[in-house]
Parts: sequence; C-alpha cells; structure tokens
Amino acid sequence: MFNENSAINKDALSLMHVPDSMGGGYFPIVFTSARDEMLACRTGAWLGVSLCCSPICDISGPDAVKMLNYICVNRDFGRLKIGGSRHVLMCNDKGQLLADGVLFKKNDEVFRTYWLSPMLEYYATTLGFDVKYEYITDEFTFQIDGPRSLEIMEAAAQCDIHDLQFAQNKMISIKGIPVKIHRLGMSGCLAYEMHGAASEADKVYTAILEAGKDFGIRRQGYSQYSYNHTPGGYPNQMIHFWYPFLTSGDQLKNWIEQCETIPDYWKVPCFAGSAAYDPENGYVTPYDINWDYLINYDHDFIGKAALEEIKKDPPRAVVTLEWDLDDVAAAYAYEVALPDMYPFDDIATDGDGGKVPLIISKVMDGDKMIGTASARVRSFYDKKILSLAFISNEYAVEGKKLDVIWGTNPETQSRIKATVAKFPYYDGEYRNETCDVNKLIPKRF
Repeated sequence: MFNENSAINKDALSLMHVPDSMGGGYFPIVFTSARDEMLACRTGAWLGVSLCCSPICDISGPDAVKMLNYICVNRDFGRLKIGGSRHVLMCNDKGQLLADGVLFKKNDEVFRTYWLSPMLEYYATTLGFDVKYEYITDEFTFQIDGPRSLEIMEAAAQCDIHDLQFAQNKMISIKGIPVKIHRLGMSGCLAYEMHGAASEADKVYTAILEAGKDFGIRRQGYSQYSYNHTPGGYPNQMIHFWYPFLTSGDQLKNWIEQCETIPDYWKVPCFAGSAAYDPENGYVTPYDINWDYLINYDHDFIGKAALEEIKKDPPRAVVTLEWDLDDVAAAYAYEVALPDMYPFDDIATDGDGGKVPLIISKVMDGDKMIGTASARVRSFYDKKILSLAFISNEYAVEGKKLDVIWGTNPETQSRIKATVAKFPYYDGEYRNETCDVNKLIPKRF
C-alpha cells in the first residue's frame, strides 16, 4: 500500500511491514508519542492509516443475498439500499463470533466487505451458492477521530458534511479525488473513515493533514490504533477476543490451515495471560459484547439455535474495568526485578498493538473466576488504566470490586484490584452514535 518514502511514513520513528495478504506495505509505529497521539482523539483529532491492512472483499452473483442471509445474523440484506452499510456478524454453530466487519452495498450486484474474510471466502467456496468473490487491493482506508474531525474533513473537501449521521456514508471530493466518507470510528468520539483509490492515498492524506493544521491534528502511529477501542467501548477481534477458527469443525480448520490468503498468525492464535490455558476464554458471542441487537431471528442462519438458547439467559456482560494504580505500579516494579520475566507480561507496554495477538487475564471475585479481561490500556485522558472484561452478569454492576490476575506464569503473577465501571467508558458530548453535530459545530459551507 505504502512504501518507505511515502508522505504517510515521513518522519515516523519506525515502520512495520504488513504482509501482502493484509494489504501490504509499510506502516508507521509512532510519530510523536503514545500520550500525544491518543489525547488527540479527545482534544483535536488524529489521522490514522492502520486500517489500510483491512482485508477487502467484494461478493456478487445471483445468490449473494441468499448466502449473506445464511452466514450472517443480521437482517435481510435484500432490503439494504445502494450506498447503505451494515455492521455484520458471522457466528459458528456454538454462537461464537467467527467474523465481524462492515459491508457496503455498492450497486444492485456487488457488496463490498471489510474484515469479513477469510470467512466470506470460505463460505463462497464451500457452500455451493452461485456467488463470486474478489479481493480488493487498490483501496486505502483512513480514519480521522476526534471532536475536530468534522471541521477538518469539511476544510479538506470544501463542502458540508453535517448531514452524515452515525454509520452513514456519501461521496465527496478532496483535491479533485473521489473519496467515500463514512461516519465511523473506534475511540467513541466523532470520527470518520475515508475510502479511495490506493494510487491517490498520499495526495488525500497530505490534503487532510494540511486542512487539520489549525484544528490540532496529529498523525497516529500503528501501535496507538488498538488502544482506542477499550475506552471507546468497541470490542474488537485480535484486541479483546479471538475467532474460534480451529475449533469450529474439521472442514473449517483444514481450510484455514491451508488457505494462502490468511496470515500465519491468524491460523494459530498466540494467547498469553493468566486465562490463556484455555482457548475458549478468548472467544465471545454477540451477547457477551453487547452486540445482540444486531441479531435478527426471522430467518435461518448459522448459529441461530445456539444464540436462541443463549438469549434465554445470557451468561456474561461486557464492562470496563478500572485497574488500581498502586497495584499496577507494584506489578511493574515486581516485573523489573525479575530476571527471567515472560516477554508478554510487561504491564508497562501493552501487547495488543501487534506484539502478541491476545492477552487474556482471569477476573476474580475472591477465589472464584467470574470472567476474563483483555486489552489493558493507559487512558491518558482519563488518567486511568482500563480494560474491557466479559464477566458473569451478576457482577456487572458499577462500583463492584474485583481482582485481575496479571501474568502468564503462575509463579510470577500479580493480583490487581479492579473496579467495574461504565461501558462504554467514553460517553461525552461528542459520542459518535449520539452526537448532533448541527448543535455543536457551526456550518461553514
């Protein structure tokens, strides 16, 4: 997608190479600092390119709607209008998530999807539906996130974008380049995604940066992207949970292991943390993460029977945990003193930005394990250490005192006090789902 000399990578402290199967190219790790880049989504805005590694796949053909309705839990895709979008979920027969991502209806024949492959490819090639799939490699995906993001994008496009509601999209032009803008982001704050031709990526990126100079814009490094999801209240694959590719039947397991379009680290998940002893601790259902509102039970789909049973008495709820700062400091001091610390147990630097796919920790009430926690982050804006946790419903009460067991090796684990807090944690006036930009931001065009 980008080479080491592109404007996007200029002045980055280091670069991470992404394999061709995930978009390819080089991505900046950090531009200024984690604190500076993360605060931007609360005080100004950051511009990020991390989603340029998204697997993009078009699905088309006479049976496209029929197949999507069967493999997804959502409402009828035949009712989706051209230009419309959906947050799409796929589950296995146990009701566990196998994929989630965004789908756009491009025209009467083609649906464009993001993050629904490899499962979309698997079903398109194994279920016998009359469909075609095509991976798209010539598209960029940028995100701009923060209270000034609307003003920046209007300055870049020189047009009014106030009309876009949450999850809506439309076409705009930046420096004469067609760009699809979609009101969506991961920090919880007002945010937008931009999609366009990869050959024009540098021009669009540079134009947005220039437009944001007076609005506190920052460039976001790759390592900061995954931190936004926890305070934003957006559970995310490879950050908070994993997909049960290898435990959802031999046919899928064999296909995943042999598929050349899937990165190797997707094929064999690498779990660390006190709950890593059982891979099932890393999997979730839509009910675990507050996405059950997306399920439509008026048709047959994979996982329907299991989800109907879960619906009767959902066992877990998602919450935010505030970790005790004194306990965190003590755990860090303890790690520094240990000569042979397991490398993934560094509490000062989170592993979810690419260091290790998933760290899952036990959440305890006394001696009883009542759930798991993942994606611990330093929230500089809130001055807190936060994680999401999927815990038994009876404990999902704000103010409830619990403990997190930090560390993989039982001989070197730390017990850290944690308090159940609101979910989503960020719910300010610029909360993207509810923000009325017409009341908060004057129109300029």
